Amino acid sequence: MIKALRRGKKLASFKIETGVILGTVIVLLALPGAAVASMTNIGDMLKNDVSPGDSGSNGTFYTGNSPADNTYAWGNCTYWVFIKRQEAGDPIPNTWGNADTWALYARLQGYKVDQTPTVGAIMQSSVDTVYGPGHVAYVTKVDPSTGVWTISEMNVKGLNVVDEQTMPAASALKYNFIHDKEQ
Repeated sequence: MIKALRRGKKLASFKIETGVILGTVIVLLALPGAAVASMTNIGDMLKNDVSPGDSGSNGTFYTGNSPADNTYAWGNCTYWVFIKRQEAGDPIPNTWGNADTWALYARLQGYKVDQTPTVGAIMQSSVDTVYGPGHVAYVTKVDPSTGVWTISEMNVKGLNVVDEQTMPAASALKYNFIHDKEQ
């Protein structure tokens, strides 16, 4: 009888320990998703029908790699443009700060800055109530006949969400465009 009680206690103890271990593993596996969710405006993503891997016009939650030297804030526009320029073989410094200071630092470091969009240029807005401390995006297309231009951007439809916008030619005058260094 005593042996049966001891076996029963050992079995109960084993079940409790197993439950604690499984619970801990579940929490550890859920932490990365919880971290992303805590930094992402899930409400905006759902409202805009954005989901991881979505390739529609509403945007895509970025799950790709980031260069080790990308010190810009994860999921923000500056983070994305740094990646795009590096992918294109035209890296930029990781020291330009918030988007509103990029044109200034670019000029100081010898980059050409004007109001003309070209493929590979960085569109920059210094002050914008919608984007907070400015906004940057990567110019992906320019139609030579109409002047219409397209940008790839991040953090407009949600933190770490990439989308594209097509802009009318006349809107280029509202923005700075950072090109490669002047020779």
